[in-house]
Amino acid sequence: MESLNQIISLYHLSYLDIFLALLATIILGMGKAGLKGLGVIIVTLMALVFGGKASTGILIPLMITADIFAVIYYHRHTQWIYLTKLLPMMGIGVLLGVWWGNDISEQIFKQIMAIFILFTVVIMVWMDRRKTSRIPKHWLFSSSTGLLSGITSMIGNLAGSFANIYLLAMRLPKNEFIGTAAWLFFIINVFKLPFHIFVWKTVTKETILLNLFLAPAIILGFYIGVSLVKMINNEAYRKFIILVTAFGALIILFR
Repeated sequence: MESLNQIISLYHLSYLDIFLALLATIILGMGKAGLKGLGVIIVTLMALVFGGKASTGILIPLMITADIFAVIYYHRHTQWIYLTKLLPMMGIGVLLGVWWGNDISEQIFKQIMAIFILFTVVIMVWMDRRKTSRIPKHWLFSSSTGLLSGITSMIGNLAGSFANIYLLAMRLPKNEFIGTAAWLFFIINVFKLPFHIFVWKTVTKETILLNLFLAPAIILGFYIGVSLVKMINNEAYRKFIILVTAFGALIILFR
């Protein structure tokens, strides 16, 4: 209770703010357990409570913690070949995001990103309706998706949409999809952490105290997420990811 009062005083939070932050953390755990496409909801809730840029620093240690749970639980399903295709350009994208993060208009950036996501989702739906099993193999597809994932990951913790689109295009089964995404985001989030600490200075002793308070909610969310994922078959899972990704892009566009 003492730590809660300290956090409320430090961040000038209401009990509603605390509830929204805990809800976002539970959803984060669910997302890392395999219910992909929820990132926009998490980022929106955290931004409402703490502000845009500040919330990215609060989220990153929580994301790494949730990533560790996901890596441990799904590691045997990881398809490493797709990581080698995405990670190099994602790393470059993160560096570009660090550079642009202080200067670019957040609103314009989000609108452009949402349009890209929606356009790509439309292509995914069109491919599904054609019942084509063709997998995009051109290096430009993986490179551009990786670059956009890295930039959006650094600026808004919203890389999930582009990574989801890439892994969906590879037609990975449910568990392989989740296992590959788990390692992908664990690696990239650890890579981002020093920039939040030393460049943007959004990770501080105060934010770590808040992280320690919120962290137990990750365990609850992860447990709920794993239970729900087990109930969804591969085809329904694919449709769920496309639907939630498109919905998330609309939230970004009109937020």
